[in-house]
Amino acid sequence: MAKAVKTAYVCSDCGATHPKWAGQCAACGAWNTLQEQVPAAGPSGGRFAGYAGDGGGQGIRRLSEVAPESASRILTGLNELDRVLGGGLVLGSVTLIGGDPGIGKSTLLIQAMALLAEQMPVLYVSGEESAEQISLRAHRLGLPTERVQLLTETCVERIIELARQHRPRALVLDSIQTFYTTELQSAPGSVAQVRESAARLVRFAKQTGTSLFLVGHVTKEGALAGPRVLEHMVDTVLYFEGESGSPFRLIRAIKNRFGAVNELGVFAMTDKGLREVSNPSAIFLSRHEQQVAGSAILVTREGTRPLLVEVQALVDQSPLGNPRRVALGLEQNRLSMLLAVLHRHGGIGMFDQDVFLNVVGGVRVTEPAADLAVLLAVLSSFRDHALSGELVAFGEVGLAGEVRPVPAGQDRLREAAKHGFRRAIVPRANRPKTPIEGLEVVPVSRVSEALEAALG
Repeated sequence: MAKAVKTAYVCSDCGATHPKWAGQCAACGAWNTLQEQVPAAGPSGGRFAGYAGDGGGQGIRRLSEVAPESASRILTGLNELDRVLGGGLVLGSVTLIGGDPGIGKSTLLIQAMALLAEQMPVLYVSGEESAEQISLRAHRLGLPTERVQLLTETCVERIIELARQHRPRALVLDSIQTFYTTELQSAPGSVAQVRESAARLVRFAKQTGTSLFLVGHVTKEGALAGPRVLEHMVDTVLYFEGESGSPFRLIRAIKNRFGAVNELGVFAMTDKGLREVSNPSAIFLSRHEQQVAGSAILVTREGTRPLLVEVQALVDQSPLGNPRRVALGLEQNRLSMLLAVLHRHGGIGMFDQDVFLNVVGGVRVTEPAADLAVLLAVLSSFRDHALSGELVAFGEVGLAGEVRPVPAGQDRLREAAKHGFRRAIVPRANRPKTPIEGLEVVPVSRVSEALEAALG
């Protein structure tokens, strides 16, 4: 008769081991830090014997002796998803996708699996929905479902057993918080269950060369639920974003071992599922019939893609003793810093003004290249003077009032010219060596020069 696997409880603060759970660690006195773990067996037959990540049992080698292998890519059929993955799906890779409830994670994956099934065997495993629910969604979206294999199961050991029999090349598990391993007694979704279940699935993917997609829940703060080690275990971490009232969905790569991070894919949610947006700059630009004050066009960059977005500012007399500074899509502390630079080096103070800033379309801009466009939008609203509709701007603003260069300036200018813009205010170091047809480039080195060029 097989010997029962014993569990232990380890303190996450001091590492002390306890035979049973308790609210307080007897060694360090910390509360609620004991987590369930299964002790590893001996070296002859432990749970981690034969793990593919150990190099197949090979000894120490010099790095120069290891020949680099190019990872073969498989196109999923969704160009925006392939872009975020780094050019396609890598066999044996593990991808974690997180996002708010109802954002479209399951819809995206069922669409990708239906397209992948045309070229390889796939398996969709759901721990949250019934087979009938998944079938109803697939038929509503008009997807080909003849070759998509479906499984509703929550036991990891059972899933791996069936996957070894059917040998899918792509495997989806929706979602990781609903699965459990029989070696742990804690409930599904607990820290120990999520960590151990993910470890077993990752090990299976690496051993068999199966491309694995894990769907993860998020907390109310927007971070992936469960232990942080979950993000370290996988190869790629994708976040699905979108405003509740907007049909557009953004998928962003936070970690990618096979490609660039911060890549951005854009989809539009329709009654037939997610549709790719091949030209996202067009949807983030609201071409006003007549020019309005407080609007500036920024050429930002997401991964390898230049993107045109509209930055809107509203400056109004404040009835409060401490005026408000509100920024949506940009860092609020950076807005306060730029207002200080505007006063010190532009001679314009806004001590009694409320300043509201918004990036249209729900885009989050994290790079400092937005500084110059933010200042122009704020000053345009403050003076109630509209900027030219054919003007774009980008550049980082320093505390000394200088306008600093940003990466890929040439690509940004080409993107602006492609969308019909005729004038660009850029850092002097980003001035193109060869003229760009149809685009007047105004190089500036100081904030005062940029303000003068934009508003006169």
